[in-house]
Amino acid sequence: MITSPAQELDGATVEIVRSYLDSAVEQARRTLVRTSFNPVIYEVLDFGISLYDRDLRLMAEAPGITHFLGANDYAIVKGVEYVGRDTLRPGDVVMLNYPYWNSAHSYDAMLFAPIFLDPSDPGPVGYLCVRAHWMDLGGKDAAYILDSTDMHQEGMIFPGTRVVKGGRVDEEILELIRFNSRLPDLTIGDFHAQLSAIRVGEERVRQVYEKFGVETVGAAVEAVLDHGERIVRRALAELPDGEWTAVDWLDDDGISTEPVKMQVRIAIRGEEIEFDFSGSSPAVRGPINMPVGATESLAKVALKGLAAPTVPNSAGLYRTLTVIAPPGTLFHAVYPAATFTLWTSMGAHDLIHKALAQPLEHVGASSGADEPGFMATGVHPDTGEVYVLSNNEGIGWGGTPEHDGSTALQHASTSVVRNTPIEVLEHKAALFHERLALRADSGGAGRHRGGLGIERAVRFTADGEVLSMKKKTRTRPWGLAGGHEAMTNGMTIHPGTPEERTLSMRRAPMPEGSRFVNVSAGGGGYGDPLTRDPVAVAEDVLDGYVSRAAARDVYGVEVAADGTWTETAARVRGPE
Repeated sequence: MITSPAQELDGATVEIVRSYLDSAVEQARRTLVRTSFNPVIYEVLDFGISLYDRDLRLMAEAPGITHFLGANDYAIVKGVEYVGRDTLRPGDVVMLNYPYWNSAHSYDAMLFAPIFLDPSDPGPVGYLCVRAHWMDLGGKDAAYILDSTDMHQEGMIFPGTRVVKGGRVDEEILELIRFNSRLPDLTIGDFHAQLSAIRVGEERVRQVYEKFGVETVGAAVEAVLDHGERIVRRALAELPDGEWTAVDWLDDDGISTEPVKMQVRIAIRGEEIEFDFSGSSPAVRGPINMPVGATESLAKVALKGLAAPTVPNSAGLYRTLTVIAPPGTLFHAVYPAATFTLWTSMGAHDLIHKALAQPLEHVGASSGADEPGFMATGVHPDTGEVYVLSNNEGIGWGGTPEHDGSTALQHASTSVVRNTPIEVLEHKAALFHERLALRADSGGAGRHRGGLGIERAVRFTADGEVLSMKKKTRTRPWGLAGGHEAMTNGMTIHPGTPEERTLSMRRAPMPEGSRFVNVSAGGGGYGDPLTRDPVAVAEDVLDGYVSRAAARDVYGVEVAADGTWTETAARVRGPE
């Protein structure tokens, strides 16, 4: 309930305090980006920064990878519970990467710090969390771990370890990290970047409390949380009540070749919403099991997009949310289940929207259902140093009732995350790009077609290893309302040679001169292709998005070289 001070605050003051808190975490974000050593942080933006009040309620968050939205919520509770709130002192920083508490795999290291206004205060007024992906923390394989079978193959584990005590870094712990990492300079550099982000964020938060006072800030936060709850309740109340179920499949678990079932049941009852993953596969042997905090974050992403897409994130948005994921299943990993390769969350993001598309006409078709990137590792021929580089590949987004899907964007589950520029890949790794192009006909046909995926051809200029990072190569992105499925993801190594073979999520040695071609899925189509505007079809052909054959055979439009067009007999007859 809103406290009496909150009732006395005017809306302008509440918004000013909210903006100051948002600015504090944004300044922490900028510090992290500017000081990190690892391109996955400063180029790809694979991180998440969250600010909590003394009761561990989310007050503000800086944008990073979408599925870190709310992921820190579960982790901060577990971390403070493990360390003990009363043991925290000014200047302390705690590291947590135990996956079942951390809401992520072990290389997504979360540092959190209590925020004290004065060293003599009996307790903190809040907590700041900075989570970021480290490139190596001593797991069994370099780059990424695709076939672990338990947590102990996935690197060093910190269950809530005080790495900074009273403002002094524990150098002995840092040396343990340094000597257990294949990339010690990057790893230690990123640790200090996160620490710098925390210190900047702490100072900015203190300034907010000093400017407005503890009581006013607390009252403003209560008002913000209550306002978020009202917005979500109002949005849910306008949606139809009911239950809707969707099923989809991941290629495999990284150990066997059997497909892995994902299922969600979404129930809306008045102003409440429930996500139930009980029908999914039991926990599997390979590393695609989801920590339950990550599953909760997945549901929060969906709810925010559904009910409050433009509202700054806070704990108030999720008071109406229930998530069901029984322990020991795919969406609730328990010790010692392997959790390193969390591509499950990307497939499940589309799965949720597949269920929501049943009652909601504005939901678009599948957007690739994957993040089909790649990684490369080896010894750089110019420096003699080990490199590990990754790239998140853009995919086609699904068509919607209003428009075509966007082309070559990051999957919705990664949002503001970016790909790695070719200049960075070729400078820091032994790679040379031969081709990067849009993939014609990859988008599902429809009245509003799906966006296009990408084709990327790369050659290794020295011996190395490639990792194909994708879990949706055997099932196609789905269409809606008569729209067609899209082309799927894939990677081919040694194309055009006797050694040619395709990979899903696997790694392979690449001798100098070896090539691979990475392709990403298009988005599913929306509506019958025979109802697409023929002018739009002709423009797609001229732009190279759709082939003349597909225009004729799928859309029913014959397109000449000069762009003129005629309708085929099938189109004249219309949809059957």
